This record gives sequence, structure tokens and C-alpha cells, in this order.
Amino acid sequence: MSTSLRTSALGVTAGLIGWFILVEIVSGILQGYYVPLLSDIVVELGIRDADVNWFEAAQLLLSALVVPVLAKLGDMYGHKRILLIAAVLTAAATWWLAFAASFWSFLIAWALQGFYVVWLPLEIALIFERGRRQARGVSLTRRAAGLLVVGLQAGAIIGALAAGRIYAATAGDLTLTLIVPAVAVTLVAVVIWLGVPESVPEPGHRRLDSRGFVLLAVALLLVTSALTFLRLNGPGAIWVWALLAAGALGFVAFGRFELKQPDPAVDVRVLARPEMWPVQATAFLIGISLLGAQGPLSTYAGTDPALGYGLGLDATERSNIIGVYLVSLIVGAVLFALTSRRASPRVVLIGAALLVGVGYALFLPFHLELWQVLLNLCIAGLGCGALVGAMPAAAAAAAPRGQTGVASAMTNTTKTIGGTFSSAVFGVVLAAGAGVVASETAASIGGYLTVWAVCAAGGFIAALLLLVVPRVAFADAEPPADDATAGHPTSPVWGGPDTSGRDSRAPR
Repeated sequence: MSTSLRTSALGVTAGLIGWFILVEIVSGILQGYYVPLLSDIVVELGIRDADVNWFEAAQLLLSALVVPVLAKLGDMYGHKRILLIAAVLTAAATWWLAFAASFWSFLIAWALQGFYVVWLPLEIALIFERGRRQARGVSLTRRAAGLLVVGLQAGAIIGALAAGRIYAATAGDLTLTLIVPAVAVTLVAVVIWLGVPESVPEPGHRRLDSRGFVLLAVALLLVTSALTFLRLNGPGAIWVWALLAAGALGFVAFGRFELKQPDPAVDVRVLARPEMWPVQATAFLIGISLLGAQGPLSTYAGTDPALGYGLGLDATERSNIIGVYLVSLIVGAVLFALTSRRASPRVVLIGAALLVGVGYALFLPFHLELWQVLLNLCIAGLGCGALVGAMPAAAAAAAPRGQTGVASAMTNTTKTIGGTFSSAVFGVVLAAGAGVVASETAASIGGYLTVWAVCAAGGFIAALLLLVVPRVAFADAEPPADDATAGHPTSPVWGGPDTSGRDSRAPR
């Protein structure tokens, strides 16, 4: 590849990553904007605080169901096309939220807004496919994923800080306040339409394995419903365990069915590869602390220290703790993007998982002072931030051509299941200890110690599992011969093969 052509290709790639950072900022805004407004939404809809749990449950369930399907469609028909469709659907749901006047209307709109969860896997697939043409898809994707996570977490902070201020500026007009994220998502859909080039789907006839996706959807529905009801109803309901067992059997049936398909919904054989299954297992284990531990952290920070534990912080001070944690996620993502240039990606992943384990293990002896909690969270947050960016990129690197989207998306699905599982279990553990010491509402210190121990164990187990990954995994490889000769020599979108004789993996 000539110097000018290489420079052009790199410039186009940098521009693509820039557009995606904007998309992830909006994704973060959606995740952070509504949390400070939930009390006002409860009043506006005339519901109870406990009903808010159904919003989260519905969105998690829908995202777990649709993300693998949309990612597979992206692999088949073009990732940009499906990304745009997902953005339009998210925008429509966000506008619906602004004008929803009843609980059921708001619940449906909130669930449909969960289409934004597929944005990141599709972006990773687009970046990886572009970089693969330059024999640097893996390294480019690793660095880009870290930057995208920075945009995501920055957006979450922006959303959380902006929501209350906009609500106050509109004199408490909830509809006007909720229009703001709707405008943001609409604009980002235009950005995707005009600024993002399409990928090149794999040639040949491919079909959507609809029966496989139905089996997967049923299994996910059973498991996530069981876990949601476990959190709401406790472990005493026998039908909760019956649902969980039925879901496990559903996954077994799904796996056996997929092994017989020529073009499966999810290639089980790929998931069984030594460079793939530890990544998916890590996503599940990190989901425990990333998604499941935030509620217990907030309640612990608000617990009256007169009980012998807790920090006694008000809502504003608790939000500051969450803000520090989000900043540590950003720093972790940036460090991952920087260190992955020189260090072995496998070693970086193991180190990040160890940081998560160490951070939560430190909670066991050190949790009585604010500085201790902040230090522990920052250590765990550095690891989580690196892993959030690393897992989709690692899955894309381990996937065969034509399956990068669905492989990246599966890390989100397994992470969501891990978060849902831990949220349910932690809710039961903390509720079981309520009132044991001196309060009828506060959980016991034993409950919190159990939460932190489980999160720490998840990080350490993930590090052990990643040791199984081959040492050469997640490294750039030379493009196949057909890529070097099949074309795209002057494509303004993809660039062309490197004919300079220079090692494509050398620093540039």
C-alpha cells in the first residue's frame, strides 16, 4: 500500500472511530440520564417505587433477546444497515417515553429503548472488518474499543449531571426534560446514516436460523424471568426454580440444535474454542460486579454508621461515589487502549481481571472509611473499564470471518445474564439479613461481605480462565490470499492491501 493510500485508510478509520465515539456518548447519556429522574417519573405515572424494578427487568430481557438476532443480521446484510435500524428504533422508543402517560405505555417504551445495547457490538464489528483489510483488525479494534468505552462512560456522567439541571430549568416539566435524550438519539441516527460507511458482508447464500433464535429466546426468557422473580419474590417460590431449570434445559436443547445447522444462529463450535469460551465466561463473571454490585454499593454507602458499618451518605454524596467509579472505568479503558499497543492482549486481560478481584477483595477488611471504599472502587473500576472494552474486541478477534458481530454481541448477552443473576442473588442475600442487627431495613454486614466476596471471586476466576487462552490469541494476522488479491485496491471505504513489503504489525 502506498504511503498516501495507507494514510487515507488510517484517516477514514480514525474518522469512523470518531463517529462511533459520538454514538457511544449518546448511549451513555441514555444510561445515565433517567436515573436522577426516577422519583419524578414515579410521581408522574402514579406508581410505586418498587414498580421501577420492572423497567430495568423489561429492558434487560428485551436486549438479551434482540442483541444476538440483530448482530447476526449485521453479519449477513451489513453492520451499518442494522446499526441504523437499531438507532431509529431507539429514537422512536425514546420519543415515546417523553410522551408516555401510563405505566404500561412507559414500560413498553422503556423496554424498546433497549435496542441501543446492540450499538457497541455492531460498531466493534465494523471497526474490526475495516482493520482486517489492513491486516491490523485486532490491534485497531482493541484500541478503538477502549476509546468507545471512554465515550460511553463520559456520556453516562453527562447524562446523570444534565438530567436534574434540565428538569430544574424546565420548571419540573418532565415531558420537556425527556425530549432532550430523544433529540440526541435522533441526531445520532442521522450521524450513522450520513457518516458511517457500510461493511462488506461475507459472499454466498446465508439465512437467518429463525428456529435457533426462537430456542435461544425461549431459554433466555425463562432464565432472565426466573432471576427477576427470584429478586422480587425470594427463593421460597418453587416456580422460580422450575423456570430456572426449564431455562437450563432450553440452553441444552438450543446447543444440540445448533450443532446440526449449516449456518447456525450462534456457532456453538466457535464458542467452544479455547480463545473464545474464556472471553464469554469472563463477560459473565465481570457482569456480576459491573451490573450487579452497584445497588448494594449505593445502599451500603447510605447505611447509618451507628450500626457499626456503612458510610451514612446522602443521595448527593452517594452519586459522587458512583461518579468516581465511572471515572475509574474511563481511566481503565484509556489505559487498556494504550497498553494494548505494546503488551500482550492476553496479559492485559488477565491483569484487568485481577484488578477487579483485588479491588473487591479489599472491601472485606477495609470498608468502614470513605477513602477505603473509594480506593477499592477505583482499583476494581480500572479493571472493569479495561474489560468492558476488551471483551467485545477479543471476541471479534477469536471469531471466524462473517461472525464478528454475533461473537461481540454474545459478550453483552453473557454479561447481562451475569448481572441479572448476581442482582437477583444479591437482593436475596441482602434481604435475608435485613433487621438482623439494629434496623428493620438495613442489610446485615454479612450480606455485604458476601456480595463483595462473590465479586472478588468472579474477578479471580476470570483471570484463571483467561490463562487457558492461547498465548498468540488476539494478535494481528496477515490477511488471507484472497483478501490480498480480490480487490478493493482503490476503495475509498476499505483501502487496499499492503504491498509495501513492510510488516503490517510494525508500529506506525
